[in-house]
Amino acid sequence: QVQLAESGGGLVQTGGSLRLSCTASGRISGFIAGAWYRQAPGKERELVASITAGGSANYADSVQGRFAISRDHGFKSVWLQMNNLKPEDTAVYSCKLVTRGAQYWGQGTQVTVSS
Repeated sequence: QVQLAESGGGLVQTGGSLRLSCTASGRISGFIAGAWYRQAPGKERELVASITAGGSANYADSVQGRFAISRDHGFKSVWLQMNNLKPEDTAVYSCKLVTRGAQYWGQGTQVTVSS
């Protein structure tokens, strides 16, 4: 049974930085992509960033140039480096790992950016 553990959320001032981590327990086979989503109160969940097995990354326009997604070579960890944070980045951030056989979600970590 694969479970994802997230960490790194918290409270930060505008302009600050946070690094989110997502690590899978159990065996990951057939990794396709990792991704970070976020959901703010009253809003739909949105895709923030994704990275493929080959290392190709994509970002939402709202975070382009400020956030960076990365993964480890064992395809068990995915990180999201968030710089120059803004109040509108406040949300619950969740990671997802996509494999050939299944998709796994983390429980979410709160990120709050104060103005």
